[in-house]
Amino acid sequence: MLASKDHLLATHEQFRKLAQEHSQYEQRLSSLTHKRYLTDDEKVEEVRLKKLKLRLKDQMESIERQYREHVSRGQVA
Repeated sequence: MLASKDHLLATHEQFRKLAQEHSQYEQRLSSLTHKRYLTDDEKVEEVRLKKLKLRLKDQMESIERQYREHVSRGQVA
C-alpha cells in the first residue's frame, strides 16, 4: 500500500491542489531567499508566503489525519 501522502496525491483532488499550491509557494520563497537583498515589498511577500504555506500544510495534515483514521477503521474504499 502507498504511504498516505502518496495515496492522497494520487486519489484526493483537494489534497493534490493544496500540495501543488504549497509547492508553488515554496518555489517562490526559494527564489526570494537566494537574493542577497530583498526590497520592502519582497520582505512582505516572503512573510505572506510563509503564512500561506503554513496554512496549506495544516490543511494537508488535517486531510492526512482523517485518511489515517479511516484506514485504521477499515473505512477506505
